[in-house]
Amino acid sequence: MTDELLDSLTTDLVPVSDWYVVRRLVIGVGVGTTLSAALMVSNLGLRPDFRFVVSAGAFWLKQLYTLAFALIAGFAAERLARPAASARGRTVWLLIPFLVLAGVAAVQLATTTPGGRMAMLMGVSASTCPWRIVFFAIPPSVGLIWAMRGLAPTRLRNAGATVGLVAGGAGAFIYALHCSENAALFVTVWYTLGMIACALLGWALGPTSLRWR
Repeated sequence: MTDELLDSLTTDLVPVSDWYVVRRLVIGVGVGTTLSAALMVSNLGLRPDFRFVVSAGAFWLKQLYTLAFALIAGFAAERLARPAASARGRTVWLLIPFLVLAGVAAVQLATTTPGGRMAMLMGVSASTCPWRIVFFAIPPSVGLIWAMRGLAPTRLRNAGATVGLVAGGAGAFIYALHCSENAALFVTVWYTLGMIACALLGWALGPTSLRWR
């Protein structure tokens, strides 16, 4: 009886490509991020000095920071898309971009007069920045949820947190194309808070949003 059951469960199984998980996740986040970019351009627009700022190191530091979060979290999400997997060894790499940017912020603070430090921290958009990152993370989140639900995550809260962090990094990357804040301290604090908020939302919603079909 057991042999018959095993035979029935394994009949007509088709081998899956080694890249199936990666490809599905890339499609999900890619489509969602494209939609976020369209929403950003149509509602906020690129920053007015975009043509000139692309040659500035501060602009690329901000873009690379958000992209690094999305890629490293995506590396963890790829692991957590599989049954009984752990991505602790992969998520620890998130400390690297954070510490690099925090180091740049510390240098900038040390070379700025006390009167200018608050302006570096708050800029002109501290109250809206994290929320806009969360907003632009919604389409990538939907795409990644679709991707994960077709895979086999079992640690749903951890998987949800990494999905949120990937989407948060993607949303922050898109929003940064509009945002005119250049101080490393501003990005270290407010961009990171926005991305962490996305991760916390993903953690909270993971058990319901990522449940297998």
